Amino acid sequence: MEKRDEDLKKAQMLDARARNISHNVRCTECGSQSIEDSQADVAILLRQLIRDEIGAGKTDKEIYSKLEDEFGETVLYAPKFDMQTAALWLTPVLIAGGTAAGLVYSKHRQRTNVHIMALDLIRGVSLTPKERVTILDLLIPPPPPPQGVASRLRRSLNLR
Repeated sequence: MEKRDEDLKKAQMLDARARNISHNVRCTECGSQSIEDSQADVAILLRQLIRDEIGAGKTDKEIYSKLEDEFGETVLYAPKFDMQTAALWLTPVLIAGGTAAGLVYSKHRQRTNVHIMALDLIRGVSLTPKERVTILDLLIPPPPPPQGVASRLRRSLNLR
């Protein structure tokens, strides 16, 4: 009885492993489905091939390598990170980083330009220190309001 339970557990583990591998392999005929979800003849054969390889004692990595060697890298849903796929993996990161850097630079430049223009306007004009401070206060815009949840709520309820 214990032997049968042990064999049943082993068979369930092997089946779960085969299903996991099958979910990560693209059907070469359908293209949009995994071989686990596809009913195409090639998907059925690939599922059987995976089960045979598991039965032969191969590791998941060896099975993926064999499938990749026979059908190409497109058969796997998650391509490897190498020189050919680096652009695919890094493009979103580079675009997001460039956008963030551009926004920070433009915000910095906007604040700096206003201050420089204000200083250029009063440079060379004879003013008292009090007049100079007053003009700078008028020319330099106030800092932006805080963007926290409480300040947004106060602004929406006009509770300034």
